[in-house]
Amino acid sequence: MKPMELSHLRTTLREECQLAPDRLVVVGVSGGPDSLCLLDALQRVGLPVLAAHFDHGLRPESSEDSHKVAELARQIGVPLVVARQDVREYASQARLSIEEAARTARYRFLFEQARLHQAQAVAVAHTADDQVETVLMHLLRGAGLDGLKGMAARVVLPEWDPQLPLVRPLLATWRAETEGWCLAHSLTAVMDASNLDTRFFRNRLRHELIPNLQTYNPQVKEILWRTARTLAGDAEVVGAVLKLAWQDCRLPAENGWVVLDCARLAAQPLGLRRAVLRRAIRELNPALRDIDFGAVERGLALLSQPGSRRAELTAGLGVVRAGDRLWVGSGELPAETELPQTASEEIRLEIPGEVHLKNGWVIAGEWEAQGGHPWMTTGPEVEPHGMQPVPGWVQEAWLDGDRALLPFVICPALPGQRFAPIGMGGHTLKLSDFFTNQKVPLRARGCWPLLLANDEVVWVAGLRLAEGYKVTAHTNRVIHLSLRRPVGNARF
Repeated sequence: MKPMELSHLRTTLREECQLAPDRLVVVGVSGGPDSLCLLDALQRVGLPVLAAHFDHGLRPESSEDSHKVAELARQIGVPLVVARQDVREYASQARLSIEEAARTARYRFLFEQARLHQAQAVAVAHTADDQVETVLMHLLRGAGLDGLKGMAARVVLPEWDPQLPLVRPLLATWRAETEGWCLAHSLTAVMDASNLDTRFFRNRLRHELIPNLQTYNPQVKEILWRTARTLAGDAEVVGAVLKLAWQDCRLPAENGWVVLDCARLAAQPLGLRRAVLRRAIRELNPALRDIDFGAVERGLALLSQPGSRRAELTAGLGVVRAGDRLWVGSGELPAETELPQTASEEIRLEIPGEVHLKNGWVIAGEWEAQGGHPWMTTGPEVEPHGMQPVPGWVQEAWLDGDRALLPFVICPALPGQRFAPIGMGGHTLKLSDFFTNQKVPLRARGCWPLLLANDEVVWVAGLRLAEGYKVTAHTNRVIHLSLRRPVGNARF
């Protein structure tokens, strides 16, 4: 195969990489034929370049290789910066595979140098062979369209820099062409023995799987490369439609969570539902390279499961169905900022008296004479996320003061705690089930205020009184309780 042509490279640099001809580019140089070809060719087309070599410290001869790269840079006539890190130790500390740790450390160094020298981009020497291997890797890991389209000639990767692009000018150039270039220009490449180590996934593809596939079709690499190009074009079309679906389904983010509207997401075609959830995951973890099919399906399954549910996705991320919203993120859902919430510690409520809760809510209690009051009145009968905010919304309850052991205590629910709601004849159920039945948003349950007497739930504030404390014909003294938010709006 003949060496790469400079005229083709100039077109790629201008049209696909979108590089200015007079601004600096930092070039990642391992010393292999691909990176040497790229460095020398960029120098020959007149693009200002800075060679950057990263020594991973994985091989005894890596320091010697760094000296060889320095000599090659001098031969080509370009400046060079070098850095070294013990990647094996870094991988252990960061709990990464050797491959991922090496990639992370290398790109961090390249973009640091690009920022330091005010470069317009970082260039790496991924070839058409690398593209084929990447597509196969994504295929075997179960990636979607974003993975199967392969690498782009120009891309901004927020995990490295929100503005500086990574460019790959050799994606249409085969490895045999870069080797031919080095031979034609008397460049002796540094040979990395680790590239032959089939313990690494990419090397197994390169030395075992692809040669095997070529026995079925000798042109399999060219076919896979063309497939990636085709899918990249398809991805542009899908991306435009996805942008509209994303804008339609996404709600304002909260505390590191991506929030999606369940009804609007469910109304999208299946392919777009998957794409929207993939985008949510990628927005939370831009460095995540593969989002497998199973993770997406687990998340979307919650759309057909009303109430509150949770599913694990990938890389520590999960999805929570809470009411009519789908929350994508990690950890606990952010606390509800509109509904009544209490602190984790116990708060005493004297009668008469009042206690201020979070979000501007107040619980108050006073004595009343028995006089025909209803046992409870409620606010509007509405769905949790469907009502219009009502200023001064109030919940009230009247209970049998003769049976109450004072003072009351206000606290959040404990795991497994039970409650005997009025109307169930004294039968109890778990508070978690009660909250589900009442459609209380999952993120509001952990700190929902409970009124306790002698460790027994008397009132789930604003929702239901306990059967044992209802006012009867034999009640002599009545306690009137109220849950109100005097200022601002309440939503439930």
